[in-house]
Amino acid sequence: MKNSKFLSLMIVAAAMIFSVSAFGQTEKTVMVGGAAMYPSKNIIENAANSKDHTTLVAAVKAAGLVETLSGKGPFTVLAPTNEAFDALPSGTVENLLKPENKEMLTKVLTYHVVPGSITSRDIWNMIKKGGGKAMVKTVQGEELTFMGKGKNIWIMDAKGGKAKITIADVGQSNGEIHVINAVLMPN
Repeated sequence: MKNSKFLSLMIVAAAMIFSVSAFGQTEKTVMVGGAAMYPSKNIIENAANSKDHTTLVAAVKAAGLVETLSGKGPFTVLAPTNEAFDALPSGTVENLLKPENKEMLTKVLTYHVVPGSITSRDIWNMIKKGGGKAMVKTVQGEELTFMGKGKNIWIMDAKGGKAKITIADVGQSNGEIHVINAVLMPN
């Protein structure tokens, strides 16, 4: 009886890690916000299923970036959680979501997108090559600074704010997502 319960638990755990795609191939998934992120789906399809990224998805829709981030890419998205958005000064998110502030919202969101598919290993290699820091240009046009501290990757924005990558290497059909714990702000 004990062995069958253990076996059942192992099967459930394996199912959470590996899912079968429409083509019958096994996909390695990562759990984000209570949902499996499928490498065969694009950034928007996966992010829309994460309960931890409802604010980000609403902002992407308000900025009119759904089609872009659903496109071919590749893109690397630094995805702030709902908690990260909640940590902003009161009224900031509501203000950014107003139609008259679409340009500023787009600027903030595209500051979280880097061209190309960049894994955490790539970031660590850039940090090592840069002597402890790596400057990366965003789709918005300004740079972010990646830094390593212990086993963690930290990102510093143009204003000196910092975010930590809390879930790295969430593979997408059109790039990568790295979940971060703060919203990055451009100049």
